[in-house]
Amino acid sequence: MDNIQSADWYRSFLKQQVKPGDLCIDATMGNGNDTLLLCQLCGPSGHCISFDIQEKALTNTKILLDAEGIPGSSYTLLLKSHENLRTYAEPESISCIVFNLGYLPSGDHAIATKPDSTIIAVEQGLSLLKKGGLMTICIYSGGDSGFDERDAVLDYLKKLNPKKYLVIVSEYYNRPKNPPIPVLIIRL
Repeated sequence: MDNIQSADWYRSFLKQQVKPGDLCIDATMGNGNDTLLLCQLCGPSGHCISFDIQEKALTNTKILLDAEGIPGSSYTLLLKSHENLRTYAEPESISCIVFNLGYLPSGDHAIATKPDSTIIAVEQGLSLLKKGGLMTICIYSGGDSGFDERDAVLDYLKKLNPKKYLVIVSEYYNRPKNPPIPVLIIRL
């Protein structure tokens, strides 16, 4: 078996979840890898709405989507915080929402997701998920960012109503240096 990274782990669930025609959200666009996958999975009849607060993320994502031949009608790239999810989708309309917390890979580490805005975004996202919908959160912490956000998000998730949501938190148990924590949330 290959050395599975956290992104590979949650993407295997995305591939099972997202169907052609679905509406999806990439709450933290970054370099566009999840936006690309969501667009490929939901196809030309679906749509992916992607958020990031950095122009570099939008630029990188647009370049990637163009290079992969994804039509512009398949996605919306927004230079906005994920705190604005509710503005762009109706309740119970979303099949899948993806969060990668932390900072833009190869970007400025001072610009990173924060506990307050992330919890607002997760809460909004949960209301947007349709029944059977999936939210993935990859929590990056350690080094120069993320401990406060990690603790706040995990505390928030632990208190979710177990009759409405199934929360699965996984961990790389024997890896040093605060490895990412992949989380799956399924709306029941």
